[in-house]
Amino acid sequence: MQQRRLGRDGPTVSAIGLGCMGMSQSYGTGDEAESIATIEHALDLGVTFLDTADAYGEGANEQLVGRAIRERRSEVFLATKFGFVDDPVSGARTIDGSPEHVREACAASLRRLGVDTIDLYYLHRVDPKTPIEETVRAMGELVREGKVRHLGLSEVSGATLRRAHAVFPITAVQSEYSLWTRDPEHGVLDTCRELGVGLVPFSPLGRGFLSGKVRQRDALGDDDFRRTLPRFEEENFRRNLALVGRLEELAAAKGSTAAQLALAWLLTRDPHVVPIPGTKRRSYLDENVRAVDLQLTSDDLRAIESAVPPGEVAGARYGASAMATVNR
Repeated sequence: MQQRRLGRDGPTVSAIGLGCMGMSQSYGTGDEAESIATIEHALDLGVTFLDTADAYGEGANEQLVGRAIRERRSEVFLATKFGFVDDPVSGARTIDGSPEHVREACAASLRRLGVDTIDLYYLHRVDPKTPIEETVRAMGELVREGKVRHLGLSEVSGATLRRAHAVFPITAVQSEYSLWTRDPEHGVLDTCRELGVGLVPFSPLGRGFLSGKVRQRDALGDDDFRRTLPRFEEENFRRNLALVGRLEELAAAKGSTAAQLALAWLLTRDPHVVPIPGTKRRSYLDENVRAVDLQLTSDDLRAIESAVPPGEVAGARYGASAMATVNR
């Protein structure tokens, strides 16, 4: 597995990481044995960068990842996130970036993961009630105490990143970024380059859609959260499937899969971009990691961007309430 530096002066990680969320929520029933086998297989392949969060499965995903890496902690660059809080009575989800919650959340994640130190600790979403400077200052204290090695932010604007970075060095920003979600290109990616911050694209395959393996909306399970996303609504689904068809044609000409082509495109965006495609199956993991070997010419890149132009993607990436949590 090729490696990349996460930011100009940041840690070295595998060029492609592994998002673990789907092992515990959102994409149908999980299979713990296969999920753990997938994490172990990732390490065997040299995929060292694992991503989880305290919100995934209400802590269950951190526990699963912790069990999977227990005997191989030294091989892992471990990232987790905090900030989402569910009201125990109403179930309503809010964001808490207060200094008190920073410490409480980190302690709980360390327990669930069964580790002494988190390699990369992200604020999952910006708390509108707490200045980002206060949150990051408290996160910086965790670094000084040895509980965390590097700090990250998720779904932030370039302006917020600047404010945070002025308080304590930010190693990475995690944002949704793919051929059909180009938001980071409107300021965040340039700010990351300027400050020497790495960019970690989540959902780099459009929640699996860009792989071409999701052919019918009705094939999604009743508990698959993609059914709630505007891009997966019936009419939008049909229109977006045509874009994937174009991508598949280009991939076939390159002797690759659509997923590999989409990931290879992302890797060309910047030397410090490290995508974390999520999967809970070893077969998909094997497919994804081979994207690092795919060489793209300037003609290839033009063809790919022409095949999936952002202006032709149908539907928003989230509904209104979820989009409201994105710092813009």
